[in-house]
Amino acid sequence: MTDPKTHTLDAPGAELYYDVREGETANAPTLLVIGSPMAAAGFVTLASHFPDRRVVTYDPRGSERSRRTDGAAESTPEEHADDLHRVIAAVGGPVDVFASSGGAVNALALVAKHPEQVRTLVAHEPPAASALPDRETALAVMRDIQDTYKTSGFGPAMAKFIAVVMYDGELTPAYLDGPAPDPAAFGLPTEDDGTRDDALVGQNIVTCGAYEHDYKALRAAPTRIVIAVGAESGETLAARGGRAVAERIGVEPTVMPGDHGAFLGGEYGQTGKPDEFAAALREVLSA
Repeated sequence: MTDPKTHTLDAPGAELYYDVREGETANAPTLLVIGSPMAAAGFVTLASHFPDRRVVTYDPRGSERSRRTDGAAESTPEEHADDLHRVIAAVGGPVDVFASSGGAVNALALVAKHPEQVRTLVAHEPPAASALPDRETALAVMRDIQDTYKTSGFGPAMAKFIAVVMYDGELTPAYLDGPAPDPAAFGLPTEDDGTRDDALVGQNIVTCGAYEHDYKALRAAPTRIVIAVGAESGETLAARGGRAVAERIGVEPTVMPGDHGAFLGGEYGQTGKPDEFAAALREVLSA
C-alpha cells in the first residue's frame, strides 16, 4: 500500500480533504473508511490492514482539515451524505464502505439517496437515537450536551457526552436530573477557552441523533447493508441504535469484535482490538 495522497474537493459550504492509499490489487473495489466527526487520522491502523485495496479516508466537514466555509453552526447528515457522494464521484465508484458511529448515520443517508455508489455498506454502531424507544429522553440529553457546550464550553459538554455514550441501558427522564459529571475526572479542561466550533458537541450532536432514516429506501436499495454491533458494547446507545436500525431495515445485526472503538490502534490515545476487528471486517466484506 502506498502512503496516503491528499486531495481537496469543494462542496457547498465546505472544503473537503480526503486521502487515497493505492493498494496492491488494481481490480479490487475501493474501500471508503469513514467516521463522523472522527476524521481520517482515526483510521490509519484500520487502513493498514487492507494493503490489497485502494483505501480512501476523509475528514468530514467541520472536522480537522475540512473546515466549513459558510460559518454554519451545525452540520446535518444530509450535508455529510452529499459530501460522501461527491468524494465517491471524485475517486470513482461504486465502492465498499466501512462507516463507524456518526459516519454510519451519514453513510446510511448516502445509500438511501445514491445506492448505486455503494456495493456493500458496513454501518458500525450508528447512534440512531431517533429509532430508540427512549428517543425523547435520548434526544433531550443530546440537546443538553449542545446547550452545555454553548454556555460552558468544551470540557463540561464533552464530559456529559462521554458519560452518556458509556451508559448501559435505556435512558429515563431521571438521567437528566442527575449531577453533571466532572470534566477533570475524564482528563478534560475545566476552563472555557471561548471556542464554539467543535464538530462533535457543537455541530453534529443533535442533528446526527435526531436524523430520521429513510427505511423504505434502505430496504429497497441494491446495496448490501450490514449493520455491525460490538460484542462488548452491551446496551450502550450506539449499539442499541445499530440494533434498532437493523430491525427496521429487516437484517440481522452482525456482531464484531470489541466495542465502539474496536478498530482503533492508538489513534486519539485509544486502542481497541484492531487486528481482530480488521480480520472480521475483511470477512464481512468478502461474504
